[in-house]
Amino acid sequence: MKTEKNRNSFSGSVGFVLAAAGSAVGLGNIWRFPYLAAKDGGGLYLVVYLALLLTFGFTLLTTEVAIGRKTKQSPLTAYKKLQEKWGFLGVLACLVPVIIMPYYCVIGGWVVKYFMAYLTGSGSSAAQDGYFSEFTAGVWQPLVFMAIFLFVVSFIIFRGVNRGIESSSKILMPLLLLMVVGIAFFSLTIRHTDANGVARTGMEGFRIYVIPNLEGLTVKGFFTVLLDAMGQLFFSLSVAMGIMIAYGSYVKDDANLAKSINQIEIFDTAVAFLAGMMIIPAVYTFMGREGMEASGPSLMFVSLPKVFSSMGRVGNLIGGLFFAMVLFAALTSAVSVMEAVVSSLMDKFHLSRIKAATVELLVALGGGILVCLGYNKLYFDITLPNGSHAQILDIMDYISNNCLMPLVAIGTCALIGWVVKPKAIISEVEKTGCRFGRKSLYIVMIRFIAPALLLVLLLKSVGLLRAI
Repeated sequence: MKTEKNRNSFSGSVGFVLAAAGSAVGLGNIWRFPYLAAKDGGGLYLVVYLALLLTFGFTLLTTEVAIGRKTKQSPLTAYKKLQEKWGFLGVLACLVPVIIMPYYCVIGGWVVKYFMAYLTGSGSSAAQDGYFSEFTAGVWQPLVFMAIFLFVVSFIIFRGVNRGIESSSKILMPLLLLMVVGIAFFSLTIRHTDANGVARTGMEGFRIYVIPNLEGLTVKGFFTVLLDAMGQLFFSLSVAMGIMIAYGSYVKDDANLAKSINQIEIFDTAVAFLAGMMIIPAVYTFMGREGMEASGPSLMFVSLPKVFSSMGRVGNLIGGLFFAMVLFAALTSAVSVMEAVVSSLMDKFHLSRIKAATVELLVALGGGILVCLGYNKLYFDITLPNGSHAQILDIMDYISNNCLMPLVAIGTCALIGWVVKPKAIISEVEKTGCRFGRKSLYIVMIRFIAPALLLVLLLKSVGLLRAI
C-alpha cells in the first residue's frame, strides 16, 4: 500500500499523452515505417496500417494503459496483481525492455555521432562510403557515444516522473514535431537530375508513397503487407514491452483514458506518416526506386547522408536538423524503455528510484558494451530461424521483438479476454464517466481476432510459417 500511496503520477493528460507519444515515436517510426511503406505498395500499406491501428493497435494500447492504471503497478508486478497465477507474464514483459535498452543506447550513440558530424560541418564526411562501417568497427568511439546517450537518458530517469519524464517530453516532443513537419514539407520541394539525365522530384516520390500500388498483388502479398504493418505497430505504439503499463500506472484516476488513448493514436500515426513523407520523397529524388530498398541502419546512416550530401550546401543544415530530430525521438523512446525496468525494480523490490535507476544503468552499460564489441572484437555471423543473418545486436532484437513481444501480447489477450474478462478493462476506461467508443470492437478483438493475428505473426517471426 505504501508504494501505491507514494507513487508519482503525471500532472495531467497532456503530460501523459506527450510521454506516451514520445515513447511511441522512436527509431522504428523513422527507419522502419518508410521502408515498409515503400516496399509494400505505398498507399496500400498506409491503408492497412491505419485499419490495424484503429482495431488491433487500439486494443493492445487500451489494455496495457488500463492495466497500469487499474493496478497502479509496473509490468513486473501488474499481471500478478491482476491475476495471481499470471505473474510469469509480467516477468516476460519486463524482460523485453531489459533486452532492448542496451542495444537501443548503442543505436542512440550512433545518432549522437552523426548529429555531432553535421553540427560541426562534417556532414560530407558522413556521406562517404565506409564511414558508418569504419565507425562501428572501431572500439572506443561507439562505446563513448553509447555511454553519452545512456547517461543523458539516465539523468532524465533519475529526476523522476514529473521533473524528468514529463518535463523532458513537454520540451522534446513539440520540437520533434516541428522539425518533422518542416523536413517533410521540404522533401516535397526538392528536385534532382542524375548522371543519366533523369529528373526526379519530391512530389513524384510522395505520390509513390501515398497512392496504393495494387499491381501484381496476390493474397500472399496482401498477408505480407498485413503482417508487416502489424509488426510495425509493436514498435509504433510501444506495446507488449511493459512501457504502456508503467506509464498507465502514473495516470491519475480522474483522467479521461479513452480520450488520451485516441490522442496517442493520432500523434503516433501523424509522426509515422510524416516520417515517410520526410524520407521517401528525398531518397527517391536522389537515389531512385533502388534507394528506397534500404531499411534500418543502412537507411539512416548510409543512404540518407548521401541524400543530404547531394543537396549541396543546404544538405549539412537539413542533415543536422534531421539527426537532431532523430536524437529527440531516440531519447524519448529510450527514456520510456528504461522507466519500464526502473519502475518494475521499484515495485518488486521496493528500491528507491535512485537505486533502481543505478541498477538498470549498470545493466544497460554492460549490455551496451557487449553490443558495441559485437561489431569488432566479438564479431560473429549466425543465421536466425527466420533466415536473417545476425550478430549480438540482431540476436537481442530478434529475441525481444520477434519472440517475447508476440508472446506477451498473446498472453495479455488470453488473460484479459478469457480469465479476468474484458469488463475489467472496460470498467477502468469508463470509471470517470467517459464513453468507451469502440467497446464492442474491443471485446471481439481482445478475445478472438488479435490472438489469432498475433499467433500468425509469432509463427512467421520464429520461422515456422515461411509460406507468408
